[in-house]
Amino acid sequence: MSDIEREVHAVAARAKDAAADLAPLSRAVKDAALLAVADNLVKRADEITAANAEDVERARADGTTPAMIDRLTLTPQRVEAIADAVREIVELPDPVGESVRGGVLPNGLDLRQIRVPLGVIGIIYEGRPNVTVDAAALCLKSGNAVLLRGSSSAYASNSAIVAVLREALEGSGVPVDAVQLVPGRTRESATALMRARGLVDVLIPRGGKTLIQSVVRDSTVPVIETGEGLCHVYVDADADLDKAVAIATNAKAQRCSVCNSAETLLVHADVADAFLPRVLDSLAEAGVTVHGDDRVRSVAAAHGSPATVVEATEEDWATEYLSMDLAVRVVPTIDDALAHIRRYSTQHTEAIVTDSLQASRYFVSRVDSAAVMVNASTRFTDGGEFGFGAEIGISTQKLHARGPMGLTEMTSTKYVVTGEGHLK
Repeated sequence: MSDIEREVHAVAARAKDAAADLAPLSRAVKDAALLAVADNLVKRADEITAANAEDVERARADGTTPAMIDRLTLTPQRVEAIADAVREIVELPDPVGESVRGGVLPNGLDLRQIRVPLGVIGIIYEGRPNVTVDAAALCLKSGNAVLLRGSSSAYASNSAIVAVLREALEGSGVPVDAVQLVPGRTRESATALMRARGLVDVLIPRGGKTLIQSVVRDSTVPVIETGEGLCHVYVDADADLDKAVAIATNAKAQRCSVCNSAETLLVHADVADAFLPRVLDSLAEAGVTVHGDDRVRSVAAAHGSPATVVEATEEDWATEYLSMDLAVRVVPTIDDALAHIRRYSTQHTEAIVTDSLQASRYFVSRVDSAAVMVNASTRFTDGGEFGFGAEIGISTQKLHARGPMGLTEMTSTKYVVTGEGHLK
């Protein structure tokens, strides 16, 4: 075992001990600790932003894109907003101890299935230091210890933030080792975390496709697959075209760099001539480049659309752009739309725009994704928008949790059986 593996396994072992002490704590103790965390973030904001400035300067020198630098950057106002998000988590119900089902069995045994923490959760994520706080707060609230492995680009920021979090936990009743930064900046430390089976109960990757697939492929620890969102909007033959233009534009352009933004627009052939000129104008105004099939390009040329329309390739249908690009295709029928979605979707979110109840039910029953929108933007697939208050990520798998993962999805269950000397 290498030195870095020993270090990672050592922090994981401490996390496992901390998780055992954290699990039975009351909501009052956990909430008080989280309020202390929020206050200390504000108190130490200057230290956090100073460390963050080192990361930002290094990112600029490395030629990092402005969008990624913006994600990396922390200001006093952003730190205050992060602290406010922690306070919002305090207000959420605590799922731990909730009774899922149960009752008295015919033999007199009292059976209860209750929610319990998962244990030790490892989070592997890219250069967004706000995730360090969000993940820690959600894990603590749900009774889980957390091991944080951010990207090397945010190492100084994350180190400063975790020091502030741990300082706030001292004397709170919550074990300090419930929040730890995974040591090391290299790939080796991330791999060591992925292989810490028996010490880490679950890994949650947050980031782009390459990161997520790397964790899924290389980990021996169970993984909750999150994030990758090749989302579709389908405009049906019976769609209200005003709604369809607004929804398609919002789904793509309201914030294009997130996993619930639309990447492909499918248009029923019966409304293509009426709808495409309008949506192309709207997308052009928003600054979107359209990757269109033959029909889309033909309509754009005939209409004299101001939109930038380029030829769509096979690769476009399988691309999560996370940019102001949108693949657009005309389909003969709803079944063709469904076939396209089955082939290319990452099972995140799909939307249908239609005034036909029959079409909406048909679509919903045949789409196999974590969320299906009817006459609404894909941008609503979000823990906050769903009323969960916060989320650790959006699961695109089918085991344990699917869709936005709030506090409830960060728990498992156990059965408590109470008898009076019962023997079988």
